[in-house]
Amino acid sequence: MTLFFYLIIAIITFFAFLHAYAKKSYDLSRTMVINSSKEEIFNYVSQLKKQPHWVPWFKRDPDAVLKFKGEDGKEGAGFYWKGNKKIGEGTQKIVKLKPMAIMETRLLFVRPIKLNSLTYIGLKELEHKKSKIVWGVRGLLPFPLSIISIFYSVDKLLGNDLEKGLINLKTILESRD
Repeated sequence: MTLFFYLIIAIITFFAFLHAYAKKSYDLSRTMVINSSKEEIFNYVSQLKKQPHWVPWFKRDPDAVLKFKGEDGKEGAGFYWKGNKKIGEGTQKIVKLKPMAIMETRLLFVRPIKLNSLTYIGLKELEHKKSKIVWGVRGLLPFPLSIISIFYSVDKLLGNDLEKGLINLKTILESRD
């Protein structure tokens, strides 16, 4: 019994140490130049109903249930999704819109693990029909995600999807011209 007790204490101490050492938050983004005006880009990305066309997460479950709420492209608009274990279940809601410049959304994952993130898109016109877009995500890493982040790079896991999404967006918008 005593050995078992010390083993449990050692395991708890080990995970507490890992959690104390681990990063508790993340903030990562990717940038791309798209040959479209910032108005064209903003009008496209602010429409949540268009996300399944360019956001990579939706490709992981094309049969996911999506329920939209509010006036698309306006503050307060959002949607609920429920899909397979690859995309889980959650909600996304537009919390800030600065027309032709910034969009922020609150992303709440319910399953497979609870997670609260803020996604952001920023735009800057470089020249006529050429704009720079920044797409990012930031949030807190609760236990046990904080420990997992020691062994798996959050930047690689999420960053690759941000890059793929921007490539998809570039392809869609540049083929419209």
